[in-house]
Amino acid sequence: MSSKRVLTGVTTTGTPHLGNYVGAIRPAIIASQNPENEAYLFLANYHGIIKCHDPEQIHQSTLAVAATWLACGLDYEKVTFYRQSDIPEILELNWILSCVCAKGLMNRAHAYKAAVQDNAERNEEDPDHGIEMGLYCYPILMSADILIFNADLVPVGRDQIQHLEMTRDIAQRFNHRFQKELFRLPSAVVSDDAVLLGLDGRKMSKSYGNTIPLFESEKKLQKSVNKIITNMKEPGEPKDTEDSTLFEIYKAFANPEEVATMAQAYKDGIAWGEAKKIVFAKINRELAEGREKFAELTAKPQQIEDILQAGAQKARKEAQERLQQIRDAVGIRPLR
Repeated sequence: MSSKRVLTGVTTTGTPHLGNYVGAIRPAIIASQNPENEAYLFLANYHGIIKCHDPEQIHQSTLAVAATWLACGLDYEKVTFYRQSDIPEILELNWILSCVCAKGLMNRAHAYKAAVQDNAERNEEDPDHGIEMGLYCYPILMSADILIFNADLVPVGRDQIQHLEMTRDIAQRFNHRFQKELFRLPSAVVSDDAVLLGLDGRKMSKSYGNTIPLFESEKKLQKSVNKIITNMKEPGEPKDTEDSTLFEIYKAFANPEEVATMAQAYKDGIAWGEAKKIVFAKINRELAEGREKFAELTAKPQQIEDILQAGAQKARKEAQERLQQIRDAVGIRPLR
């Protein structure tokens, strides 16, 4: 059986939280351990500057995200682990794809349409007020990330499925225009746990301020779990698992037997305080070893830099070869 290429990136705009871990980091590491997969994992720091304009935050987040991957068990010698900005071929491909991509495709991007709608609701005269080209062209850069390595599978949250469809559209358009099958058509892989609920019951997101940081101390983790919103049902009253954020978070860390036990406890009227203790203990047990490794790694940034440079060297060799094929296809080649 031929191997499948699996590619995943995490944007460097903050400290990874439980939602990042459940939705992207953990499944990507599991996929990387499958001998039938070739894993490409990267730090999307050029994507980070689309919304984050604090240089120090971008820099510190790069360290935190890289340390998180490694602390969570990523074997960097068995995968291609790199920083987006260390692969200049991605940005060159981004421009080439921009010259192929239809403007109408970008007009339909959810993030752009949401920004335009927000301007309309605020009665802005210009529908594009405050919208920068980084946001508008984000799907093209994402396409370049994927197509430079011809990834087969891209684990994403449901809100990113549209971008994979756009990547396929751009790849098909390029292949057709230049009559060369240079790009594979990647497929989105959406995990059942791809969207983890936050403290307030909405999707866990830094923009909502409802996240649980991944590697905070045990004490802070316990405090975060205690902040998860529950209803007013008293101890002894049966509780519904269907609308329980606490139960959904527990499911992301528990095995089927443990989930069934907790569901029964809900029916039996477990007190919210007791349920939160169980949830905290379960999460803490899974993260304890990684928390210790994370602290060790962030104290040695040069060690992480060396790992990223080794990954970049490996990634660039392939990226350069593919970009040369792409340049040749569009007519950018030496005079002979």
